[in-house]
Amino acid sequence: MVKRREKTDEGGDGLPPASIRLTSPYDTDARWTAKRDTFWNGFKVHISETCATAADDAARPAPAPTAKAAARTPHGRKPDRAPRRPNLITNVATTASTLPDSKALEGIHQSQQRRGLLPDEHYLDSGYPSAELITGSLARYGVALITPVLLDTSRQAKAKEGFAAHDFTIDWQTQQATCPAGKTSATWNPVVQAGVPKTVVTFAALDCIPCPYRQQCTSAKSNRRQLSLHPREMTQALRHARAQQQTKDWNTDYALRAGVEGTIRQAAAVTDMHHARYRGLAKTHLEHVFSAVALNLLRLDAWWNGHPLDRTRTSHLARLELSLAA
Repeated sequence: MVKRREKTDEGGDGLPPASIRLTSPYDTDARWTAKRDTFWNGFKVHISETCATAADDAARPAPAPTAKAAARTPHGRKPDRAPRRPNLITNVATTASTLPDSKALEGIHQSQQRRGLLPDEHYLDSGYPSAELITGSLARYGVALITPVLLDTSRQAKAKEGFAAHDFTIDWQTQQATCPAGKTSATWNPVVQAGVPKTVVTFAALDCIPCPYRQQCTSAKSNRRQLSLHPREMTQALRHARAQQQTKDWNTDYALRAGVEGTIRQAAAVTDMHHARYRGLAKTHLEHVFSAVALNLLRLDAWWNGHPLDRTRTSHLARLELSLAA
């Protein structure tokens, strides 16, 4: 039976979800979406490019590729020197504007794998990673994701006081957790939350109520602490990634990704990639591919003729200002 979608007191605006809501009678693939203060009707493009340095060129015959999405994603080693070879776009993925970046990553890796262009390391912004992707990308494709993962959003972690989940020791063999006060968990229950398998670990109220650290640990009405854990490999990967991104070496390495922002700027300025000239996802993707080819030709022409493109991170206006001050 077909019936009209109505607005109700329980919620809902009477409209279908954004992912299937038609926004134009002329382009049934386009969708309205927003990112912070920017609203647009159309699609989203994810660009992948190489980011090998001069040290990489000396170590192997060809630069390793990376992928980029919504912003860019690089691959490579530490940015010790400017690359001798031009960074070339290796993959372009066009998706619905409402598709989360994390949902696009699997397709990007599949496309790179088909053409033998998978990177060893994939530098991404924080919109892409999840516990499942960090472990899954390495297991399925051999690709290590170098990306900031979302930090623990629990009350204790955000306040930086009390005991966050990473302060608990997890014994996966005995299926028990130990709190910072030395108490072990009472229950270990596998569950499915939002379609994701997890384990809910609960401590006994008899241990938590008299504990002198209870106010730092939990404010639950049940007077006992609970932990919601991803599967073992994912939990360990998340903890490792969160610890790594707090180090200076990791942040120095991750700075390599900044170059892709220049690629996005070049794509917008040179090829006007932000404005689709055609209707439909397939034709818009073809336009994005042509834009990427044009940018690669510009970079190759500059390299072949001994005029490498400007790779400095100082803008022309800033350099002009510095020269006038001198």
